[in-house]
Amino acid sequence: MDRRKFIQKTTAATAFTTLGGLTLPSFTTKKETKITILHTNDTHSHIDPFETTHYKYANQGGVARRASLVTEIRKENPNTLLLDAGDIFQGTPYFNYFGGELEFKLMSMMKYDAATIGNHDFDNSIDGLYKQLPHAKFSFVSANYDFKNTVLDTHVKPYKIFIKDGIKIGVFGLGIELSGLVEPKMFKETKYLDPVEIAQDTTRILKEEEQCDLVICLSHLGYYYKRNPNKISDLNLAKATKDIDLIIGGHTHTFLPKPTLVKNTNDENVLVNQVGAYGVNLGRVDFYFDADKNKSSKGKTILV
Repeated sequence: MDRRKFIQKTTAATAFTTLGGLTLPSFTTKKETKITILHTNDTHSHIDPFETTHYKYANQGGVARRASLVTEIRKENPNTLLLDAGDIFQGTPYFNYFGGELEFKLMSMMKYDAATIGNHDFDNSIDGLYKQLPHAKFSFVSANYDFKNTVLDTHVKPYKIFIKDGIKIGVFGLGIELSGLVEPKMFKETKYLDPVEIAQDTTRILKEEEQCDLVICLSHLGYYYKRNPNKISDLNLAKATKDIDLIIGGHTHTFLPKPTLVKNTNDENVLVNQVGAYGVNLGRVDFYFDADKNKSSKGKTILV
């Protein structure tokens, strides 16, 4: 090969390499990570579907159907968490007979990731709840119930962290004041701490110290109280705090077709969702993270 041909070929190859270097980024898409949050609340020991003759929930609900839905969604997106916002117990003879064992075993089979504690979960007393814990292969979180002088001490954590495809998710729990709802002998020396103050402290830990990308509150405070609008509720909690991305609620059996959008103290969006009661619905919220971990979301309620 003479000198002129060599230079021509080398120049062409260099031009092609440079062109490729310039154009390749335009064809490269930034990775998007999808996190799916599935949730229930106030299932109240409803294992079977309602009868076809039921006046309100005819042929709705049922643990087996919920399990099938959860399995399909997990196949669609392995980055899925399944959570519950309390009042797992009380409502059918299954609880009266088995004392919560069946509920916990079925939730474990469905691979729930975490749950918080509702007031009816003390209906067999705190000792009855503790007795069933070996059947629960998932975590219980409650930040504002101080169980220090009870059998639940060390068995219930303020929060739990999950990592899905590089996304760090902090989940913490809040419970309603038990006095007036539950006989003191049932919850014994459990201390109730202010939910707003505890939420502020916990979210600071999750955001600043634990560096969570997503913060979820499992709340059994209730969605909102029209007759007592200043009472602590999920909507008021969202307005009074910061750094919570999603509040999954319970207690008031509020059926929401999709999450409510609330502005927090930083004028940022908080999603508040609740899916009624009795396992009739399954809540779903999808969070989308771009390569810089900026997030967007959408949510809906799935009829079981």
